[in-house]
Amino acid sequence: MLVARIRGALRLCAVDAHARRQGLAPGLTLADARARHPDLVVADMDEQADRDWLKRLARHCRDWSPLVTIVPPDGITLDITGVSHLFGGEAGLSSGIEDALATMRMTCRLAMAATAEAAQALARHAPLPVEDEHGAVRALPVAALGLGEEASLALRRAGLTTIGAVAARSSASIVARFGLQAVTALRRLTGEEAAPIAPLPQPAPLHFRRRFAEPTGHQATVAACFADLLREASGTLEERGLGGRRFALTLFRSDGARHRLDIETGQPTRDPALVMRLFEERIGTLADPLDPGFGYDSITLFLPVTEPLAASQPTLDGNERKTAALSDLIDRLSTRLGSERLFRLIPQDSHIPEQAQLALPAIRETVPVRWPAPLRDEPPMRPLFLFDPPHPVAVIAQVPDGPPHRFRWRRKLHEVRLYEGPERIAAEWWRRPDGHHTGAGGEQSGTAGLTRDYYRIEDVRGRRYWIFRHGLYDEKPDPRWYLHGLFA
Repeated sequence: MLVARIRGALRLCAVDAHARRQGLAPGLTLADARARHPDLVVADMDEQADRDWLKRLARHCRDWSPLVTIVPPDGITLDITGVSHLFGGEAGLSSGIEDALATMRMTCRLAMAATAEAAQALARHAPLPVEDEHGAVRALPVAALGLGEEASLALRRAGLTTIGAVAARSSASIVARFGLQAVTALRRLTGEEAAPIAPLPQPAPLHFRRRFAEPTGHQATVAACFADLLREASGTLEERGLGGRRFALTLFRSDGARHRLDIETGQPTRDPALVMRLFEERIGTLADPLDPGFGYDSITLFLPVTEPLAASQPTLDGNERKTAALSDLIDRLSTRLGSERLFRLIPQDSHIPEQAQLALPAIRETVPVRWPAPLRDEPPMRPLFLFDPPHPVAVIAQVPDGPPHRFRWRRKLHEVRLYEGPERIAAEWWRRPDGHHTGAGGEQSGTAGLTRDYYRIEDVRGRRYWIFRHGLYDEKPDPRWYLHGLFA
């Protein structure tokens, strides 16, 4: 809990949910609070720090909406018109916000309404979740109008304890007794009047430009000017605590032609030397060298994508340097070969073998993801090479649901000498076929939810295979067999 000196006494200014359940509330003197709970833990309130944190939190909320407004002392309003469907609807958006704030060890009260004032009032004063917005707004206490303690007290003394009671009176009588501000607050809360909003300004993309006194075609002059632009950009990024992820260099020729070069980094950076090396790599990959023609008039450096970049201190064991070296290598290879030609395998939460990992461009996934440790009862033998999709094979077995004794793959017959299994992998029941899924080997959705029985087998030549039967006989009359992988 936080305390501050108000009207000559230390009073509670902010309390947590546990303190509220114990009967403590803002405005109570610290002496009275300690009389009730002697072991009370308090700290001095820092209003400036609270404002700075609220502003930082509002900037983080731009991930969900481009229009974010700060409502002091502890509120943030998001205009989600036209963006909620991007997060799975209003329910999905609410869950995403709560999960993101939970990772920061923060709790929040979320409410959605037709107006910003109604959403703020419901979040502060109404029991959540709200089912009927119209009824919930009218059941709010008059403190939800935000008129201050004295005006709220005057409304309660007049017998107007809820928003509905105030709305039932004529506007003229409310203005005559409580002023025009009360009517304006009421109309905005009920949606009868639109209130102006002042959202956080969107940061302008960083853009730097240099003009030459006369057209120049000297490579050394252009390189020196570009290095100066990078140093200027680095200083601006450091002031804002940012790092660039994408850099665009444009060379303007005197005849009106333009040469544009783009690079992308896996992690935010403001190191001019690193960016210069990547641009040199990019220029080296051009099939048609840059032709200055009659010279360049100007050059520009544009940073369309930036991300927060905090200062870091190298560790004593050098692990941070190894991670940075790997990131630098990925940046160079992606710039030289193309971002869509270098991939990294990312683990996925699925026990289906072909869905247990996902290949994504390495430059967009430069932070290594920890692979889950195998379970103790999980079979350790997995082939390093998997076919995608699995190859269909013709299998002969002694009994219908038994192991394979021989199989034909690529028109060659293989005699099975040893086998191990079966290892049964059931279908993901929460992903039922909906007519659009395909099963193993490209089968239609009717087989997408079948059980798999895997066998590790070895033929008479010592070659080892990973084969599975797609479906049980009570699931499908004639299940098919597939070769899914090869053991080294």
